[in-house]
Amino acid sequence: MTEIYYDEGVSGTSTRHREGFQRMMNDVNAGKIQLIVTKEVSRFARNTVDTLSYTRELKQRGVGVLFINDNINTLDPDGELRLTIMASIAQEESRKTSERVKWGQKRRMEQGVVFGTSMLGYDIQNGKMKVNPEGAEIVRLIFHKYVNENKGTHIIARELLEAGILPYRVKTWSNTVILRVLRNEKYVGDLCQKKTYTPDYLTHSKKYNRGAEEKIWLRDHHEPIIDRDIWDRAQAILADRALSDDQKSRHSCRYWCSGKIVCGVCGERFISRTKHLTDASTYHAWRCAAAAKHGRAKLDSTGSQIGCDIPSVNDQVLLASVTYLLRQIPFDRPALLDSIRTELHAVLLKSGSASRTCTQRRNRLLEKKQRLLDCFLEGIILPQDYQRQNQLYNTQLLTLEQQATPDTTDPLRTIDTSMEYVKSVLDLRQANPRLCEAVTEQITVYPGRILKISLHHAAPVWLHYLTSGRGAGYSVELIPCDPPPDN
Repeated sequence: MTEIYYDEGVSGTSTRHREGFQRMMNDVNAGKIQLIVTKEVSRFARNTVDTLSYTRELKQRGVGVLFINDNINTLDPDGELRLTIMASIAQEESRKTSERVKWGQKRRMEQGVVFGTSMLGYDIQNGKMKVNPEGAEIVRLIFHKYVNENKGTHIIARELLEAGILPYRVKTWSNTVILRVLRNEKYVGDLCQKKTYTPDYLTHSKKYNRGAEEKIWLRDHHEPIIDRDIWDRAQAILADRALSDDQKSRHSCRYWCSGKIVCGVCGERFISRTKHLTDASTYHAWRCAAAAKHGRAKLDSTGSQIGCDIPSVNDQVLLASVTYLLRQIPFDRPALLDSIRTELHAVLLKSGSASRTCTQRRNRLLEKKQRLLDCFLEGIILPQDYQRQNQLYNTQLLTLEQQATPDTTDPLRTIDTSMEYVKSVLDLRQANPRLCEAVTEQITVYPGRILKISLHHAAPVWLHYLTSGRGAGYSVELIPCDPPPDN
């Protein structure tokens, strides 16, 4: 007897996490074992592929496996045939067990039993959710900052870090963590389960449930941390700030020309890169995505063209090119500034009147909400009627808040401040990334340091660029040119 190998409480459908099984195979490789005796096929493995592959590997090393209850010895001539049949039966039994377990879990979920681990604001004990006072305060603070103070998720994460508030089960606060809190229905007292599911009982890998299986929703399941009014307002703000499908399909707008630079050779987009110089300084450049992924142009193993030979281009070259074109546009600067000042004055007067109107409407809605609450507390209206009408008032209040503009107490001062900004934008002696972003439609990069600049509502212009110097002494020279051949 070499040793008794076993795995307790570990699924037999995979050998990946079976430490006892792996230790046994290591001892086989070390020459310590000549025969493995096991009770039955289902004790060895419940995955047909694993059973056959391991018994074949053992047989090649001269090690047999004897299954006592099934009367199978893998060293016998017909051992593998009989083993295949029994292994298939064992795997089918695992599938049936998996279905029974999933059915039982679903029934318990419908009864309100909570599956999962503790989270920020709640401790899960014996399938029930109990409010954690310390975590609940953090949750309320997050919702207050997002809904009442109108702060973004990045700002909330930064303020929590600055306040020394420790995150729960994550390394640090981030906008993703804040969004996860704001979207978690458990904080309003509801419970949604089966957000993930296990499609394959052999691999046990989980996937997000996007309609593959029915989710289980229970309203007012446990004690809430925030009231439903705050929750509804938070969800409305999240929906309003969410990107549309069209925006999601676009490239990131992290930089002024993100998604606007195209390779004139392969047609791929250019992606952002940070370049490092020998003096430890860095600069921002753009490189063709095909070149960044595959390097120089070549053929892959299937004969398909991959990679690209187009060189990267400095971000300063692109800014200088767009600024150069803007300088070529003739316009009467004083007349334009006067026109903008007149428009600003009219807008501020209109916004001040609109703001006062919104404030009056908001006060009337708040009075209606108070009267509605009084009627509910006195038993005049039913709870469902109160909730429906209160939700209507909340929606109207949210719409007013989105439409409201700050009341301008000193219009002339506001106009002067705005005009200073406009003058800085129209000062084309230096490149302005925000202005360049607004006017640029697309930039196409061609070999030979040639750019095709397409501004909104203008014909494309071809420029040849030359660069010299490095770091602070870097300069760009731009020369109008003809399009390359075939363009």
